[in-house]
Amino acid sequence: MSRPQIMQVTSQPSFLGGPAACSREHVRSMAERVNSFSSSEVSSLGAPAPSSYPREVPYVGPTGSPMVSSVSEEMQGREKTKEGSSLEPGCISMEGQPVQPAPEETPRDTNPANVGLELFGYVGIEAVLDQMRIKTMKTGFEFNLMVVGQSGLGKSTMVNTLFKSKVSRKPTGPGYEEHIPKTVQLQSVTHVIEEKGVKMKLTVTDTPGFGDQINNENCWDPIIKYINEQYEKYLREEILISRKRKIPDTRVHSCVYFVPPTGHWLRPLDLEFMRRLSKIVNVVPVIAKADTLTLEERAEFKQRIQKDLKAHGISVYPQEDFDDNPDDRILNDKIRDKIPFAVVGADKEHQVNGKRVLGRKTKWGIIEVENPAHCEFPLLRDLLIRSHLQDLKDITHNVHYESYRVQRLNESNRLALSPVNGLLGKDGVESDL
Repeated sequence: MSRPQIMQVTSQPSFLGGPAACSREHVRSMAERVNSFSSSEVSSLGAPAPSSYPREVPYVGPTGSPMVSSVSEEMQGREKTKEGSSLEPGCISMEGQPVQPAPEETPRDTNPANVGLELFGYVGIEAVLDQMRIKTMKTGFEFNLMVVGQSGLGKSTMVNTLFKSKVSRKPTGPGYEEHIPKTVQLQSVTHVIEEKGVKMKLTVTDTPGFGDQINNENCWDPIIKYINEQYEKYLREEILISRKRKIPDTRVHSCVYFVPPTGHWLRPLDLEFMRRLSKIVNVVPVIAKADTLTLEERAEFKQRIQKDLKAHGISVYPQEDFDDNPDDRILNDKIRDKIPFAVVGADKEHQVNGKRVLGRKTKWGIIEVENPAHCEFPLLRDLLIRSHLQDLKDITHNVHYESYRVQRLNESNRLALSPVNGLLGKDGVESDL
């Protein structure tokens, strides 16, 4: 009778190979492998390295006793495997398998929308600028300029010099005598100027009679009324249900204020006018007929004007509050240091060193208008036309007109809510909007 075979059942976990057990050498090598993990290897797996890593990490079974020691004791009575093999069938070895580093994680604060994509071919985005240029050349654009100052300061001549054409046609002649109006009268002249295929609808508004009276009290009211009327006209077109595809823009984009070349300081009239109008329009002050001052007098006069503007809180164009771009701030700071521009106007050409130049002929020579060493007219031209023309229009639309629009809509809402039982509010006036 054969001796019954005794089968020993152990509580071996499944991750050690199931019913089949691993050899003692394999278990020892696994423990040494785990204990030999350095902090750098742990950190490469994406987990924080502890301050003191344990030397043994035994598996605790359901009974609470470490399974490594029990497995080691049971391995003593088992036979060795075949020569050349260190594992029993069913055992899993971790030796020889390289540790795969965890993939790099993208920082959480990185916004994919802010990261520019690298193009691998030509798309044609830059062609948008050409499309805008072609469209502008076909439709053209509008620019509305207002000049304010006393009579005889060369406002019409300055406008003609700016655009090198007879924009402001003031009647002159041997028998012509200019009559000073009793009140401020606004006169607008519109021309279409074309240069290299680009058309510009230019509207110049003059203000004869401003500051020419003995009593100039409230002489700025007609000018403020005119500017607000243009805002109102644009607003009425904008709130229509069936509005025009392109609303005609008659809003004043810039107001050039001519300061008399007294050489002393700003008059109360100058300060009050610029203080009131700088809130509703872009005001650019200039010193008219600067050739009547010496260079020293002109520099001192400009410093006094800058101090007066700063002392009375008058913000002329370009305003510091609207400098969003650092590059624009640097450019505008240089312009603000030069304001007010000392300008000289001339609409006649003279021969200088074999060249025809715009200038004024005097006993001492010819004052070249476009020569920066003679006057600052080129700075004014660059500001109004070559560098800041679109910015003047943007600030007019986004700041001054927007303030007027919000004010008018708030007034309309208050009037709409004030009537009770068919009665009007305190003012007794219905809103037109």
